[in-house]
Amino acid sequence: MTPRTAETTAHPAERAADRAAAHTLLSCYLREVAAPDGAADTLGGRLRIRLPHLGLTLSCRLARVSPVLAHRYVGPVHCRQTAGSTPRRHPALPEPPATDTPVDGGQLARLLAAELAARTGLANDEFVEQVLGSRDALAALLRRRPPSDPTPTGDPVVDSYVDSEQSLVHGHPHHPSPKWRSGDPASWGRYAPELRSTFRLSWLAVPAELVAGDGPVDELIAPLDPPAAPPGHHLLPVHPWQLTLMPPADPRLRQLGAGGVPIRPTASVRTLYAPSVDLFLKTSLHVRITNCLRKNARYELAGAVALTRFLATVPLPGRVGLLREPGYRTVDLPGADEAYGTILRTGVCEHLRPGERVVLAAALAAAPLTVPDPFDWWRDYVELLVPTVLRLWLDHGVIHEAHLQNVLVVLDPDGRPVRLILRDLEGLKLDLGRLAAWPERVPRQAAYTPAQAARRVIYCLFVNHLAGLAGALADGHPGAEPRLWQTVRRAVETAYTQLDEPAELTPLLDGTPLAAKANLLVRWHRAADQQAPYVAVPNPLGGAG
Repeated sequence: MTPRTAETTAHPAERAADRAAAHTLLSCYLREVAAPDGAADTLGGRLRIRLPHLGLTLSCRLARVSPVLAHRYVGPVHCRQTAGSTPRRHPALPEPPATDTPVDGGQLARLLAAELAARTGLANDEFVEQVLGSRDALAALLRRRPPSDPTPTGDPVVDSYVDSEQSLVHGHPHHPSPKWRSGDPASWGRYAPELRSTFRLSWLAVPAELVAGDGPVDELIAPLDPPAAPPGHHLLPVHPWQLTLMPPADPRLRQLGAGGVPIRPTASVRTLYAPSVDLFLKTSLHVRITNCLRKNARYELAGAVALTRFLATVPLPGRVGLLREPGYRTVDLPGADEAYGTILRTGVCEHLRPGERVVLAAALAAAPLTVPDPFDWWRDYVELLVPTVLRLWLDHGVIHEAHLQNVLVVLDPDGRPVRLILRDLEGLKLDLGRLAAWPERVPRQAAYTPAQAARRVIYCLFVNHLAGLAGALADGHPGAEPRLWQTVRRAVETAYTQLDEPAELTPLLDGTPLAAKANLLVRWHRAADQQAPYVAVPNPLGGAG
């Protein structure tokens, strides 16, 4: 008799969330632990992962086998005693199962936590809590997500773009707790992009002598229809959630309440978009989302404007644009500078021509992608993305974090990619081995060694971005993935020739394994995100022979 698990007895939203959480957790464990340990195999359309310290084997049916271990799973995760092992009891299971037995997300999280504890000699009492918190947050989103946008602007181009930003209900497919957020869901629900939320900014009036900033901030925020500033004060837009979390302690900071044009949260939660004026605001938000507190450190505020000025001197291909970050403002008081710092970012409309629309690349990768000719579509896409990222790095020492959430795709009326837009300067780094001189006023936190630069480009461009989008195309067009990676190889070969055969690209073409960020392991070790380890994954580009 099959045991009744949480999955078999729950509401449909809970069941869907539990299944998604289990698949995501299994995917992380495969890439970061089981595959490097040689404890996984794929046979007969099923993945099997051995947990040697527990004497158990996990398995799940595969809808698609990925050459970079980004498989698509279907159905429940099963567990059974490993043949020849000594039966061991574990609190997550009533008894060591002798046959394939379904396990829900909670049971899987506890089993993997026990295996990791035995493997590493470390305990982590918050790991299971975060995985289950993410699962429960996803269930809440699935229950509460409106079927359509309740507050559209009426502009189909703008509304399509906002929909793409607010469509990432399941989150990062290779993070063990992609929807975990600190705080009560009752507090964050009204600000959740996945719930198609709309709200208005909160405003602080800051005495002129306490204002720090750079760039034309007053000019940029004027179209937001802010309240009037009292004499001797400057306006500072703040995320309304932040003011509930961290109300100003200094009485000189005056709260003016909520006001201005409607604001839509984007995929990053704390970056807000004002559709009516086509402006982004990257706000500070003292909430842990996945790994990090999402606050703007002082060096990030100043660095955004300094990097914008520097990048104006770096040529981009004609069909690639950049969302600039020309201004910031904060409070020049210890603590308050990171609590209320806001970066202004230019909008998307200047990059569009009549008949075109723009979508977030991550939204394209979040579901099966069906296009009339996947190979032509993919060739156009790859020829926009790959040469741009590689040339910026190898010719100019600029490393854009070109992962799926940092690239916007401009589509023509037929849905073909015709331009790309890069965004978010927080993660932009400069390769010390490729930079002629350090740019003025750019913080040294933006410096990468050549080895760090190569690893970050390989992960963001190939493992996160191209693998994610190739997988979505292969889900929509089964069997297409090997040919898609051949196209990527040809693009790298062309770049290798055009860039005078840089040594940094030789490992890619020789079949050296790629580097993938280990989100599960950094969570298990409770380390800062900047200290995340990287693991090797197979290189689908093939070797020189």
